[in-house]
Amino acid sequence: MILAIETSCDDTCAAVLDDQRRVLSNIVSSQTAHAEFGGVVPEIAARHHLELIDAVISTALKSAGVGLDQISSVAVTQGPGLSGALLVGVSAAKGIAAARGLPLRAVNHLHGHVAASYLANPDLPHPFLCLVASGGHTLIALVESEGPNWTQLGATLDDAAGEAFDKGARLLGLDYPGGPALERLARSGDSAAFDFPTARGVDGLDFSFAGLKTSLLYKTRELGEKETLERASDLAASYQAAIARQLSERIVRAVDETGCTQLAIGGGVAANGTVREAIAEIGLPVSIPAMEYCTDNAAMIGRAAFSLNDLSPEQALSLEIFPTGRTVPQ
Repeated sequence: MILAIETSCDDTCAAVLDDQRRVLSNIVSSQTAHAEFGGVVPEIAARHHLELIDAVISTALKSAGVGLDQISSVAVTQGPGLSGALLVGVSAAKGIAAARGLPLRAVNHLHGHVAASYLANPDLPHPFLCLVASGGHTLIALVESEGPNWTQLGATLDDAAGEAFDKGARLLGLDYPGGPALERLARSGDSAAFDFPTARGVDGLDFSFAGLKTSLLYKTRELGEKETLERASDLAASYQAAIARQLSERIVRAVDETGCTQLAIGGGVAANGTVREAIAEIGLPVSIPAMEYCTDNAAMIGRAAFSLNDLSPEQALSLEIFPTGRTVPQ
């Protein structure tokens, strides 16, 4: 059995998976203290992880009906993510592994989102194209075998898709977290009311959302405060549709380039209904994890760990984090 720990951002997560790769428990404690700041504050996130990590791990074990003596290895997110947040999870994993004499496995957070595809479909055929779209990352990968050696075909040149959702929501005066708030507002809006850009000028399979965000900013200034408020649902729906179109257009490009027709999507943005609909309209088989495995969670980290090797005791004790902005070994 694997005990998995994930603390890359503001969710404190632990999960237990058995030797058949089944999820026995998946505990996520989401922090609410960041709402008043309109975004995640790294220092606050790290402090809350310190307060929550022991209780979350204990709850995961209890929910799975196992004790630490039944755990055979520990998996933890090494990065990318927030430095302080990652340090809490890695330190906890090191401590448990060292105290219990258990092997430790270090997981790339992005590999976790790719591996979440297997939680949706354990028999997912290879190769497949995997779109990972979250608050901190947006990429499309070709996955030819289970394991960390997938090939990145394209990534965002600026903002991530989830970041674009949050920034757009802030421009419309919505509370954090912005993505779910914007989706709720968009339900009563007309997605064709405004024509927002989808980075068609960006070649290849890379993404760009900065121009979309700027376009929304200019549109709100053009409309003025009163009309922006009156047409907020139309703005939200049109903005959300532009994000979904860009994601689906890149997938179509990737299909044309690779010839691969099996799709999978992951990351928090995969929980968005409009994004799911846009990708479903491509008309190819697509594997989408349950909502609980789209956002940050430890089950995906545990699932990814099955294809990784144990670190030696020396490697485990000297394991370093790889924060956002540094290269994480795949």
